Amino acid sequence: MSKFDERIKNDLAKRTDKDVSDMKDEIWNGINQELFERRRTTVKRKKRWVPAVIITAAAIILAFTLQTDSGLALIKNIKDMFAPEKEIIQSIEGQDEPTNVHLNEGKDSEYIIYIDETNYKMVKGNESDIITTIEPLPEKYPEVSMEIKQYPENKPDELIKQIEAELKNDFPELRPVESVTEPVEGFWLHGLTESKWDGKVIDVYVISNGKNGSFVITEKYFLEAAEGHGARFWHMLKSFEIVE
Repeated sequence: MSKFDERIKNDLAKRTDKDVSDMKDEIWNGINQELFERRRTTVKRKKRWVPAVIITAAAIILAFTLQTDSGLALIKNIKDMFAPEKEIIQSIEGQDEPTNVHLNEGKDSEYIIYIDETNYKMVKGNESDIITTIEPLPEKYPEVSMEIKQYPENKPDELIKQIEAELKNDFPELRPVESVTEPVEGFWLHGLTESKWDGKVIDVYVISNGKNGSFVITEKYFLEAAEGHGARFWHMLKSFEIVE
């Protein structure tokens, strides 16, 4: 179950009276069907149906949360999470920067992520999705990309050890595995090839897919771009949500 699912169910459980609480599963099934059954449409069509979904979900939740502050806050969370476009404030090179980001669906519509489409694009592949710069960088610059790949049968605690062993050869300054809660909740590896402007940097996040597998997010950039591309990737990844 995703974090979004849990928020909806927890709020329904806490904020409804006895008669309504017996109906929460039926209510949630309706919301869940409306929200996620249409996720396989194109991005263009998605921009038309998301507002209707927000209205439907918000109306149902509002009716069964007795006009509580908690219920109203929950409705705002739904709007924020599924808006096709929104503005965020991100810190880039020490400066707060307002940025418009757009909702994108991942491979097989199993996750969503907001992307700064002014600077980046998502390229969907057979095995993974890659977020990279809209315009290719000159040859002198190392690769800049974020790859998102799912491993349905590999648990995070096992997969992170395997990845750590593989990276040690190419990244002598690889830090020990850390458990993190931001930008996602899971394991994190950070490595650097050498301490110069074009030294290759790698960030690998391994998180649960909510079942028996994992998502692996691999960010590649270079040392001079840590406060630029590295910071932008961090903010984009913070919007990552698994959709069951």
